[in-house]
Amino acid sequence: MSSQAATGAAGTVSKINSHNEWDPLREVIVGTAEGSAAVLTWTKPGPIPEDLRVKATELAKQAFPRWFLDEIREDLEGLANACRQYGAKVHRPTVYDLTTMYATPEWSSTSNNIYNVRDLNLVVGNTVVESPSQLRCRYFETTALYPIWYDYFEAGFRWIAGPKPRLVGEILSSYYRDENERKLTAEDVRYQQLTNGRLEKLHKLTEQEILFEAANTVRMGRDLLYLVSSSGNYKGARWLQSVLGDEYRVHTTEDIYRSSHIDSTVLCLKPGLVLLNSARVSEKNCPKLFDQWEKIYFGDVAPTTDQELTFQRDVRDRLSKELAALGFETNLADMASPWVGMNFLSLDPETVIVDERQTNMIKLLESRKFTVVPIRMRHIYTQGGGLHCATLDTVREGKLESYFK
Repeated sequence: MSSQAATGAAGTVSKINSHNEWDPLREVIVGTAEGSAAVLTWTKPGPIPEDLRVKATELAKQAFPRWFLDEIREDLEGLANACRQYGAKVHRPTVYDLTTMYATPEWSSTSNNIYNVRDLNLVVGNTVVESPSQLRCRYFETTALYPIWYDYFEAGFRWIAGPKPRLVGEILSSYYRDENERKLTAEDVRYQQLTNGRLEKLHKLTEQEILFEAANTVRMGRDLLYLVSSSGNYKGARWLQSVLGDEYRVHTTEDIYRSSHIDSTVLCLKPGLVLLNSARVSEKNCPKLFDQWEKIYFGDVAPTTDQELTFQRDVRDRLSKELAALGFETNLADMASPWVGMNFLSLDPETVIVDERQTNMIKLLESRKFTVVPIRMRHIYTQGGGLHCATLDTVREGKLESYFK
């Protein structure tokens, strides 16, 4: 897929401008599943034995059968069309060969996918920040958006890339060294109920390097809320504040969510109104930033579908074990949490695109006088991201403001 030129009326080049999650949407990037295959990462000393590499590559292909990729493509095109029907221009990434093995002096890996375009790319006003991920398989993922950024470059914007981390030694440490001793929280129990007994494995991120993924942040004009989690550390927050400068305030929180990105936990609908995941957030641990905002607590998401759970159990979990036995690290055992169904994309302060399976959230939003555009997203749990994750708003009709005293 090639990028569409970032041009507006009369052929003028659009200027990147997105300050928050809710201003009227004018241009957006929608991700793709094209070329996806299971991640193969090698951290053992010495080169990969050729017979193991060939066998692992064949196994990796089995995790993304044609029917699966076709359904994702259809759903993402439905998402893109919903944005187009609203009047927004849609850009799509340029996918490189994700199965190519690349290497640093310490490790080798193939790539992840170009589905969750928000994960590593943070748009703050007229600035694009590439975030340095803690995952080796995401080392070159941001380059799939470069053709789009170079189109926008004609109008000018500030383009910043985080320092490339070495990613050696222990990067992620487990919350529970022995999972058998884990004491389940109410969130864990609910997680199991929504996933037919699965349990999310939790990690902490070390502070030895600057590490964070852009999806750890929620943007609210001059203020950004940054989640310290398994995909963002304090060093990353300090670096982000340093490059954004005094015009912005980066607020950190680590009490509301133990795992990864923030957009299944905190979702801002418009100035003064925030939707919060009630399985994780309460009045006790809600970030002080929202003290003066109206808060909607919601956690009654639809369970993970039987189709995805069956595919995960019968195909991906099996392949993950086989690849581990060959010595490869992979992402196949991972599924997004059921609360990724809370992911939505605001078209403007009164209009939101929502996963059609989330009927309880749709009713809630409609009761608050929002216009809801339901769309089909069949594989958000195996793809690791909902429709907010799979989109990146580059142009919104608005200006930089402060929404907090």
